[in-house]
Amino acid sequence: MANSGNAKAAALRTDPQPAPRQRRATGGGTDRGQLLTTKTGLRIPTGMTFEDWEQAGRQLSGILDSSSWWLGDWLVYGKDHYTDRYQRGIRAVGLRYQTLRNYAWVSRRFEFNRRRAALSFQHHAELTSLPVDEQEAWLDRAEQMKWSTKQLRTGLRASREAEAEAGAGLGKRTGAMRRLALPQSRIPWWHEAAERSGIDLEQWVLTTLDRAAERVLGERGHPEIEAAATAPPPRELSAGA
Repeated sequence: MANSGNAKAAALRTDPQPAPRQRRATGGGTDRGQLLTTKTGLRIPTGMTFEDWEQAGRQLSGILDSSSWWLGDWLVYGKDHYTDRYQRGIRAVGLRYQTLRNYAWVSRRFEFNRRRAALSFQHHAELTSLPVDEQEAWLDRAEQMKWSTKQLRTGLRASREAEAEAGAGLGKRTGAMRRLALPQSRIPWWHEAAERSGIDLEQWVLTTLDRAAERVLGERGHPEIEAAATAPPPRELSAGA
């Protein structure tokens, strides 16, 4: 197993057979600096450095994450090529069909060239219901911000809530107007701008749109704006009133 430093990394070796029951995992039974994976456990050498132990954990975690992709791709292939027999293969694996189906669903939604090695299988699973362009936007953000799965889930939830609030607010003021299709990747950005302005998102959206409309229509000499600008003051405010 490669290590980022110059220290010798712990090797990860797989034993296809479980260790005999009577054989004890002692320092003499495992090569120094080498981890041995068996069907019933992990044999760790004595004297392992913290750096090697940490790197071993990273590799084991990567194997666990990769196995979700592997099983998903395996089931997709079986379903596409052995329609009448792949159920038998599923029973032979010994995993629940629902679990495999979830893996396959994510694998189908993300082709090889769209999978991000820096993000986990679960990161991708959180985004399966979104259109491709939104998936890409959220994957970019999660990768750049180094988000955990929980942070990505929180961001998605905040985006949906903000979208619902914005849609409800606009709906109240526009009646039967068609609901706007808001890009989810921008909503957290707008939400942060509203918070920094000290107002809620609905008010921030309305204020921003009003200012933009005034600027554009004012430059074009919109009749209503010109009339408001040149109209005499109300009677109660006129000089000599």
